[in-house]
Formats: sequence, structure tokens, C-alpha cells
Amino acid sequence: MKGTNNYIESKLYIGNMVCECCTRIVKTELEKAGCSVKQIIPGMAKVSYNPEKVTMEMISNVLKKNGFSLIVDKDKKLAEEIKRSVIDLIHNTTYNAMVRNSDYLSGKFGKTYQYLSSVFSENEGMTLEKFIIQQRIEKVKSLIHEGQLTLSEIAYMMGYSSVQYLSTQFKNITGVSVTDYKKRA
Repeated sequence: MKGTNNYIESKLYIGNMVCECCTRIVKTELEKAGCSVKQIIPGMAKVSYNPEKVTMEMISNVLKKNGFSLIVDKDKKLAEEIKRSVIDLIHNTTYNAMVRNSDYLSGKFGKTYQYLSSVFSENEGMTLEKFIIQQRIEKVKSLIHEGQLTLSEIAYMMGYSSVQYLSTQFKNITGVSVTDYKKRA
């Protein structure tokens, strides 16, 4: 936190903010509360505000009212950064199935995958592996809706060894077979 002309600049770590829709809501609500949003990405916002008019408690309440949370604990911040990195890797880049998720995350954070997985599980209530699988299945759903690839191409692109393996994981996560899902899409 640093001050400029009676304004405080602060980096906020925000829980449950995982998509572009969330960023628009958070930006709008923070601005309504009197903050100037300098930068915003899923999970984080850099803001400046006049501490005589806006407090961290007010910011926290605005976030809570909209289903988000202000994160202050360092392990919770790390878990949120891991979540954002997984989402970015799977949804916002050309997913490279040849790069192991564990290697990518370890390299990005400079910590062992076991440590990252442990911090994530303690703070998110699910294993990191399950979260990664959920995100991969969400990406599969998106690719099915686009309708440009076959299930074999999607399975290969997303790092599944076969359509059968993809189908098994898809049904475990969604409760619906991938074939039935594709028919409805």
C-alpha cells in the first residue's frame, strides 16, 4: 500500500472472482463505492481510494454483497493465484497437453507441486487435481458448443489418451455422457 495525494493504492486479492463477468461486476461495484480501479484481472484488483471516504471494511462489504471475498491470508492468496493460473492455462491459452499441469504450476510459483496442492486443498475444500479436471471438462464443454472439432480431436487437444477416458471423466464430473451432452449442444 502506498499513498499519493491523500489516496491509498492497494492490491486486493479477491476470492470467487474467476471470469471476465466477475471482473466487470467487481470493477463496477468498487467504482460505485468510491475506488478508482487501476487494473483488474480475475482474482485481483489494483485500486486507489481516499481513506477518509473509503475503508477496507467498506470494500470487503461491497465484495461480500456480490458473492466475492477479500483475501488477506497469504495461503488463501496463493490458492487464489493457483486457481487463476489453472483457469488461464486451460481456458485462455492454447492448451498444451504435452506440458504437465504439475510442471507448469511448479515452474510458475517456484514451489513443489505437493506444496501447492496442499495449500490449494486446505483453502478451496477440494484437491487441486479435481479442480484441474473440472476446468478441463468446462473447456471440453466449450469446445463441444463451438462445434468445430470431433470428440477425438477434443480428447487429443485436452490431453486425454482416448475418447473413452474423456467420456469417463466427463460423466464423473457432469453426470451426463459426453455423447448425450454433444447431442443437446
